[in-house]
Amino acid sequence: MAPSLYWWAKETHRGTPVVVKMENPNNWSMVELESPSEEDFMYTNGGVPKGGRNRNAKQLTWVLLLKAHKAAGCLTSIASTFFSLTSVIRRRVASGRTDSTDTTETENPAVKSRFYSCIKVFLWLSLLLLGFEMAAYFKGWHFGAPDLQLQYLYTLTNPLAVKSVFDSLYSNWVFIRMEYLAPPLQFLANVCIVLFLIQSLDRLILCLGCFWIKFKKIKPVCNQELVDLESGDGNDYFPMVLVQIPMCNEKEVYQQSIAAVCNLDWPKGNLLIQILDDSDDPSTQSLINEEVNKWQQEGANIVYRHRVIREGYKAGNLKSAMNCGYVKDYEFVAIFDSDFQPTPDFLKRTVPHFKDNEELGLVQARWSFVNKDENLLTRLQLINLAFHFEVEQQVNGIFLNFFGFNGTAGVWRIKALEDSGGWLERTTVEDMDIAVRAHLKGWKFIFLNDVECQCELPESYEAYRKQQHRWHSGPMQLFRLCMPDVIRSKISIWKKGNMIFLFFLLRKLILPFYSFTLFCIILPMTMFIPEATLPTWVVSYVPATMSFLNILPAPKSFPFIVPYLLFENTMSVTKFNAMISGLFQLGSAYEWVVTKKSGRSSEGDLSSLVEKHPKHQRGSSEPNLVEMREEIKQQEQRASRKKKHNRIYTKELTLAFLLLTASARSLLSAQGIHFYFLLFQGISFLLVGLDLIGEQENAAEIMARNWHEMVIFIKLSETKHFGRTLPPTYLSSVLHSSDQRCGS
Repeated sequence: MAPSLYWWAKETHRGTPVVVKMENPNNWSMVELESPSEEDFMYTNGGVPKGGRNRNAKQLTWVLLLKAHKAAGCLTSIASTFFSLTSVIRRRVASGRTDSTDTTETENPAVKSRFYSCIKVFLWLSLLLLGFEMAAYFKGWHFGAPDLQLQYLYTLTNPLAVKSVFDSLYSNWVFIRMEYLAPPLQFLANVCIVLFLIQSLDRLILCLGCFWIKFKKIKPVCNQELVDLESGDGNDYFPMVLVQIPMCNEKEVYQQSIAAVCNLDWPKGNLLIQILDDSDDPSTQSLINEEVNKWQQEGANIVYRHRVIREGYKAGNLKSAMNCGYVKDYEFVAIFDSDFQPTPDFLKRTVPHFKDNEELGLVQARWSFVNKDENLLTRLQLINLAFHFEVEQQVNGIFLNFFGFNGTAGVWRIKALEDSGGWLERTTVEDMDIAVRAHLKGWKFIFLNDVECQCELPESYEAYRKQQHRWHSGPMQLFRLCMPDVIRSKISIWKKGNMIFLFFLLRKLILPFYSFTLFCIILPMTMFIPEATLPTWVVSYVPATMSFLNILPAPKSFPFIVPYLLFENTMSVTKFNAMISGLFQLGSAYEWVVTKKSGRSSEGDLSSLVEKHPKHQRGSSEPNLVEMREEIKQQEQRASRKKKHNRIYTKELTLAFLLLTASARSLLSAQGIHFYFLLFQGISFLLVGLDLIGEQENAAEIMARNWHEMVIFIKLSETKHFGRTLPPTYLSSVLHSSDQRCGS
């Protein structure tokens, strides 16, 4: 039959082509194999396949073998991952390193022991109740809370109506929990639900305010346009600016931060850079001092300061620097932490906002992060900080002209600092302290969402945990100290209410309180006391909605919305403990631990610095590669001695078992949503408790080795290699490949 000439009548065959090369029965190879279509297995009435062609039994055998091979490969991968994870957990448990053995732990040992003991009490109680409930379940006690009628319980508690000792014990237990335990637990749950709804409403209002700002395109207006230093216009606004970089034993990042501020696009005569080194390590002091001397020789107006008496942490360091006699010649001060890398036009985009605005005391820039995609922990931090800057800081800056100073990447009017009392060492959140006092004096703040300053995120859970402890204990400590000043201040009543109820109580106290109490204590307890209940919308719908709102400023992080929700509840343990420490003036509220840095820089920043400011040529001879390899080897040895050690976090691990026990109990009551929430939340606590989130062992060593190799490549770019200078494009490609190795 002649073939059809119409394309829609074209005959197609979707078979299962198999090409098999077989030399002998024991030696064969499969070249190509496609999965069968559904039509290949559909038969017509005549018993012939719909495709019009019989299938060979051997072909179907190969198909099944291939599918079995794929399934086996998948199972092998899962098993390999499981055994690797088990091996890591076994080594971590065998090492015996826990948060209690950490000599730099910020928490007071007595307070930590009491808090840990309370959690253990809940755990053992839940295990006891789980065994009791399981025994009752298998004895036929299958009713839930709605079936527990009081009259029926009175009948059960009658000794004449009970035939066994266990039934008597369990019926009395049900009566006790219904009469005495459920009412206070339900009351506490209702209080936490109300606080949860209030905080959710506050977050919703902030999001609506951010939407309004985006819709109306509202942004702070600068009275001075950006100008070029080489224009020579005498009317340009270039006031005297002091730049301060406080640091303490942070030799991983001092070079990049000093290089960044020395490249600020500002007249040299109107700019002074202070390197405020509080390091107690002589080698670190020497390295930083040498770096400052190097930039002095290149023409930068930079000075090195080291305190002999190191008191007051960062606040004491800044206060000491402001007491220098030459500070009176400067009008503004820009502050950067040691891991921050401002762009060259940072001052030109921030300082002009002060022109003709005498009420303005602070201009705050936004943070951006060079390592936001390093691991799961940094990605989850990005969600929180993106919401903080995009929503909280921007909305408060536009509508209230007040927000908490972030401690870095900001420019202060020195007159505002002096009028507010200067830096005080009374808390570990000196940035929030000075912002509150300046606001009470009537100074206004501006937040610039379009001006970014790059910095690092903590890559290990240990560093992040210590940072969050300081960030949540300090505000409560400050709240106690500044309450009388807020009440006596001359600002309006609604501004006082905003500062007391929103800025401090709702966002600094209530949030960690209900987050920990509601989801880590009350929810698992309601599984064992089912007469007290938490509605499904409290467990799932509202938290999911709030997580969705939080993640809106970082849309690329949407795949991490579920891990983010679980991790935030996991971090509530640390935040709640820190809040209690600060509120009741416990010892850990006064301790400052410098957040660990990795010394990461973006590829663009490093290459631009090399292109813009080439170092002095060291000669045209070929570089000594043997010497460079030896230097890399020495750097690796130093990095290996400082290899990161993961540890076990006892509180998180104990809460993991508590939540998993409660999830097992929820199965007896057939509470689906509660079971899944408790199960996944327990797994989240388990992973965090075993320190399986964030930077892991050997990662720091690999990163250090690759970045030291990158430094050697930068040195190579400054020399003559094979008779020609390495081009910047080659350097950029080297940086990119090195960064990829570090990221892996």
